[in-house]
Amino acid sequence: MPKHFVLEGFETSDAFTSPSSGGRKARPPAKNRAVHSAHLNAQLDAIEPFFEFVKSEAEDGDAIGLTIEFEGFPSIELAFESLAREQKGIELRNVRRTDETVFATVFIPDGKLGHFETLITQYLQERKDRNNKPIDNQRLIDSIANIRAATLRSMWTDTAPFPEASAERLWWEAWLPVRVNRIAVLNEFTRRCESLGLELARGILEFPERSVVLVKATVDELQQSLSLLNVVAELRLAKETADFFDSLEIDEQAEWVDELLSRLRFADEDADVPHVCILDTGVNRGHPLLSASISSSDQHAVEPGWGANDTQGHGTQMAGLALLGNLTDLLEESGELTVPYRLESVKLLERDGGNEGTSRFHGYLTREAVARPEISKPMRARLYSLAVSSRDGRDNGRPSAWSSVIDGLAAGTDTEGNARRLIVVAAGNSIQPDTYPLGNSDDSIHDPGQSWNALTIGAYTNLMRITEPEARDFTPLATNGALSPHSTTSAGWLARWPMKPDVVFEGGNIASNGVWTSTMASLSLLTTDHEPARRLFTTADATSAATSLAARMVATLQSEYPRLRPETIRGLVVQSASWTPAMQAMYLPTTRLPNKDDYKKLVRHCGFGVPDLPRARDSIANSLSLIVESAIVPFHKSNGTIRTKEMHLHDLPWPRDELLSLGEVEVEMRVTLSYFVEPNPSSRDQKSQYRYQSHGLRFEVRRPLESTPKFKSRISTAVADEDEDGIAIGEDPGWLLGKNGRHRGSIHSDTWRGSAADLSDRGVLAVYPALGWWRTRSGQKRWDSEAPYSLVVSIRTPETGVDLYAAIANKIAIAIGGDD
Repeated sequence: MPKHFVLEGFETSDAFTSPSSGGRKARPPAKNRAVHSAHLNAQLDAIEPFFEFVKSEAEDGDAIGLTIEFEGFPSIELAFESLAREQKGIELRNVRRTDETVFATVFIPDGKLGHFETLITQYLQERKDRNNKPIDNQRLIDSIANIRAATLRSMWTDTAPFPEASAERLWWEAWLPVRVNRIAVLNEFTRRCESLGLELARGILEFPERSVVLVKATVDELQQSLSLLNVVAELRLAKETADFFDSLEIDEQAEWVDELLSRLRFADEDADVPHVCILDTGVNRGHPLLSASISSSDQHAVEPGWGANDTQGHGTQMAGLALLGNLTDLLEESGELTVPYRLESVKLLERDGGNEGTSRFHGYLTREAVARPEISKPMRARLYSLAVSSRDGRDNGRPSAWSSVIDGLAAGTDTEGNARRLIVVAAGNSIQPDTYPLGNSDDSIHDPGQSWNALTIGAYTNLMRITEPEARDFTPLATNGALSPHSTTSAGWLARWPMKPDVVFEGGNIASNGVWTSTMASLSLLTTDHEPARRLFTTADATSAATSLAARMVATLQSEYPRLRPETIRGLVVQSASWTPAMQAMYLPTTRLPNKDDYKKLVRHCGFGVPDLPRARDSIANSLSLIVESAIVPFHKSNGTIRTKEMHLHDLPWPRDELLSLGEVEVEMRVTLSYFVEPNPSSRDQKSQYRYQSHGLRFEVRRPLESTPKFKSRISTAVADEDEDGIAIGEDPGWLLGKNGRHRGSIHSDTWRGSAADLSDRGVLAVYPALGWWRTRSGQKRWDSEAPYSLVVSIRTPETGVDLYAAIANKIAIAIGGDD
């Protein structure tokens, strides 16, 4: 996949019209129409008796029909889109590809099979319309090799091999069509499962065109009922939960580990790759899944007498997640995986090994922990993962000693060398998950999660399936894609504090039976146990697990973009994030259009959503990112007075003509400005000259029909109008948060939505300074300090055939003289 554009010194752009792309698909080879139509008509005749059988099993209210499988010819694209006729009730259920052959299953209501007979008749007669254009369906009919009644295999759309028939009952995901009435389809499927004695799990996932339920059955039990299959659009195996692997005996776990190791490719010890430094209870490198990725020389402790091994378990759990992610996912896959990063470990805690520790002395200990590996190997690229937090959120966003140390370390002002660092920290866990979701709003993010410069991680969950036999009366608290019951928020913070968490990753769910709540292995993530001679797998959850997953994504991005700054990698993670439908349903209104305050509420609960690694890593034709890394001197001293010094104007290589060609098509631009502040914590009024942050930065985008001089003038006015709480006048419509809401903390991200024609004039962005103690505290003599920043600008459009990526690439090539 193409990488993002990293711009340097770009000041002008030239118009570029992208060449046309696409084209008509090749027609399938012509066949002898008489022979081919006779072949297909005979197969349709053989299908007719199945309709009578289905009608004999039907009950009142059932949608009578039959699911048919169409098979294409090898290496010829089946024209499957032409098979559906929604106005006739003929529905395309699924499309599958096996080697070079395409299969499609289609539901045909009773009495509608004649539609396909008509298509074949027109094909045989080579009919034409009044303009002498063929209406003979040649493209469709010549692409069909065979037609038959669908079988169980016809519904199989999983990437895993189809299960062999056996007496073992398996959990299946049944993806049901919605048709006209979702409830009627669900009721019909439930009734047919009950008549066959099949076990149905509690809970339903609903999507716009599908309902997903879990049913336990053997292969034979499912395929014995044609009527049952007619109610199913797709079948997949339900994914195993962490409970399955966690409950295995040690010898069985070892077999799974050996199989996984045969597919893993680890980076060599001397490889120049990023390292994830786990600040926790230590890591036991004797685990077979960890030993190849962490050297004994890369294990440290803040107190040498503690030793570097993990006696509590938490650090080894976090190491497994940071290195390999949720092992449940990996163990169910079959392909090879290359791990392009390694691990380091610093034992920050000797005994208190949970996610919640005591914050006493943790600022000092964290600084010492960061120093250990850097003294040992100072030139190594690394990031720090801190899944340890205080026991409560009483700071309510106010900087603490611990969070200020984190900010100083990230900004490079807290240690010698001024090297900036990317630090990933946990938001902390809710202490009242049984009151979900109200308790999450009340439970503030825990120290040091309020850090301005850290990437603060909350938790959401997709884990919905409870498999413990003793938990039959329990159901998951959170719905699919919703904020995890474990996660804390900044909903109760004052407006001037950062909006945290920044993003959310999988952190597990909690089960409830209506009386009490409980964590369960099946609603948790699978990872490495710290006592591998006893157990190879264990489970982890909450914001600590989510933080380790975030560290894994950061390390992957660092391996892809080794020259990008920490601020930029942080910006890419946030830029790639989006809110799930469940999150939006929880915190956005449903009876009116959401306003900017609604979106601020959503961010303070769920951050900017769930990051997407492919989107953070790669650009494509209609979804691309431009990256700018620069540095500004916000202030200077003039005639004895410290004043604002400069702003930066970025005239980006904008695909103006291509956007104009899309006209009123709705598109999206997202801008993320990421920088680190130098902390200056105190208990004094943070709205006065004693600001916590050294400086602030803001971004603004030129509006349509606005000249560059007028744009600059508007920025100057905005700086003058910005009050002590960071509120500015003159909102630009189309932004979700707006400049009155997005400029909190030291990472500002906002999305603009509107027409492509409107976006065509928005290719000029300004970055300008806001107040900070570098300006207001003259005695510190920091007024001439340089402030690095990173700017990520993304454009997303529907798939229109207009290649924005190619257009920008050509503008850059022209600007630098045609060099690549």
